[in-house]
Amino acid sequence: MPTTSNSDRNPILLVHGLMDTSYKMRKISSHLHNLGWQVWDIDLIPNNGDSKLEILAKQVADLVDRTFSPNQPIDLLGFSMGGLVSRYYLQRLGGLDRVQRFISISAPNNGTIAGYFSQRPGCMQMQPNSDFMQDLNRDVDRLKSLNFTSLWTPFDMIILPPSSSQLGIGTEISIPIVAHPLMVFDGRTLKAITHALSQPVKSPI
Repeated sequence: MPTTSNSDRNPILLVHGLMDTSYKMRKISSHLHNLGWQVWDIDLIPNNGDSKLEILAKQVADLVDRTFSPNQPIDLLGFSMGGLVSRYYLQRLGGLDRVQRFISISAPNNGTIAGYFSQRPGCMQMQPNSDFMQDLNRDVDRLKSLNFTSLWTPFDMIILPPSSSQLGIGTEISIPIVAHPLMVFDGRTLKAITHALSQPVKSPI
């Protein structure tokens, strides 16, 4: 497996999911920190779907701008809703100019039927074929400019159908974990994250 020295590693920003906080990402954060990465996280406000995902993505953009120098590349990891928030930052708010590696964990990249169970704006945006989903997937090929890895489980009961996490680009890894929330704690996920973050970045075209 290709490895990077500590000096070559980008800082990584972790973005949590719906109804979560940065505490949800503690296992990943601790794992990467112990391996020598600099790890940052964010608490999205509100975290319950009351806000549209564009607003949450702006919080990610603002944190990146005030935390890292303009010439500092970063890596980005988004779990569940955080994967869509991260994608909006990448595809609509200039994140592709800052991010070199992006890891999506159990994100509803094509929407989820569970989005129909709530009338909150952010949840409705995660419905299959919502205007938000159609907009993001219209130019999903833009993610090919960076190292993109999608981790998902076929047993997901939150992302419905579970295959909605797949985009058909980048590296897709199915990990047979029995429940959506466990994706951020399982050792197989941690191993896949470590591998993805250790890959050489793509050269600029």
